Amino acid sequence: MTTVPVYRWRLAPGGLATVRQLRAMDLRPGGQDVAAQLERPRRRRGPLVAYLYEIEKAKPVRPMTPARWAALAKANAARRRCPECGRDAGYVIPPSLGMCTPCAYPEEQHAA
Repeated sequence: MTTVPVYRWRLAPGGLATVRQLRAMDLRPGGQDVAAQLERPRRRRGPLVAYLYEIEKAKPVRPMTPARWAALAKANAARRRCPECGRDAGYVIPPSLGMCTPCAYPEEQHAA
């Protein structure tokens, strides 16, 4: 098992980037191993950790195909459908409720 270098927040050398930074450059890690680790200290909990990858070894993001667009649209539509009444809520149903607002609070809808 190899250990990766650990850098403090904002002190990592150039040529390394997080997954989000790679994505902003239209890149992805592409299967490479973590090159380094970035730690941001916090007061009452353990440090925040971010994994860094080499920009030179990163690969371009794969383009979206029509099938992937269709699958994404289907998944988003399922997040909008209420399991209680079966209607499209017009918004993503919050996981905390598990159903649309009219089904979660029926007494408030009749009072208005």
